[in-house]
Amino acid sequence: MSYSIHIHNPGGPEVMKWESADVGAPGFGQVRLKQNAIGLNFIDIYYRKGLYPTQMPFVPGMEAAGIVDMVGDGVANLKSGDRVAYAMVLGAYAETRLILADQVVKLPDEVSTQTAAAMMLQGMTARYLIRDIYKVGPNDTILIHATAGGVGLILCQWAAALGATVIGTVSSEEKAHLAKANGCHHPIIYTRENFQKRVLEITDGKKLPVVYDSVGKENFMKSLDCLQPRGLMVLFGASSGAVPPLDLAVLAQKGSLLVTRPTLATFVSTRSQLLENSSDLFDVVRTCKVKININQTYTLKDAAKAHSDMEARLTTGSTILTV
Repeated sequence: MSYSIHIHNPGGPEVMKWESADVGAPGFGQVRLKQNAIGLNFIDIYYRKGLYPTQMPFVPGMEAAGIVDMVGDGVANLKSGDRVAYAMVLGAYAETRLILADQVVKLPDEVSTQTAAAMMLQGMTARYLIRDIYKVGPNDTILIHATAGGVGLILCQWAAALGATVIGTVSSEEKAHLAKANGCHHPIIYTRENFQKRVLEITDGKKLPVVYDSVGKENFMKSLDCLQPRGLMVLFGASSGAVPPLDLAVLAQKGSLLVTRPTLATFVSTRSQLLENSSDLFDVVRTCKVKININQTYTLKDAAKAHSDMEARLTTGSTILTV
């Protein structure tokens, strides 16, 4: 018998229930996956709260890594014993699960299953943000909010490896040291400093071509003032709450600014996109341009505690749930 976390009604961490489940054999095009580690992400909290509607009851979680246990008919590219990982597929908080073979990727020998579980969603998010949404290069100075978080630390390292100058916002001295150790050239402790003013000082008044924001409500309008004319505001999360409705005339007034609200699902929606994105991520990890910081580990059964800590901003880097 396998166990998983089930949510029957939206709410706080207490709505997550540890329940048994009969997984069964894989169907056509599926594999059965025995999971070793599961990634924790803010999107899991959004689903738990009902901000992202889904049919109840459901198993939360969007990424994990493990070993193929059984292969269904029609699957030619995987076999029992293969180590694989995935992201952006709901249902990850489980010891064992069924999943389409085309939704997983094989892991290189150099990448452990725990590292893979910690990096697939966050790492592929970082990749599309700095390679697809805006191609970051050596002449760019960029701002990343929530720099000490999972995506933030990967973004800092990857952007720095591309030669960019990285400015980042954090809430404490401890997180500032962590950000600096991971490629952030100018950490700003926003609880002490006005980040808009510091951006102007750092750039000698030139401002920025792009801002990456996963915080949302608290930072959005202030971030617009950090952008150069025709600069790009990239909103890819809302940990502080949703951004209120915006009068688009404001974008014209502030310099013909551009705004985008992307999601990873769009950038890995085909098999070829998934393979390209994950391959780039594996390459920067294997060559040590990006180090995955697994700073918290919980058992899957303690997922509620992990959610509470993440919402209280007690976590840094990546967090995994072990099976």
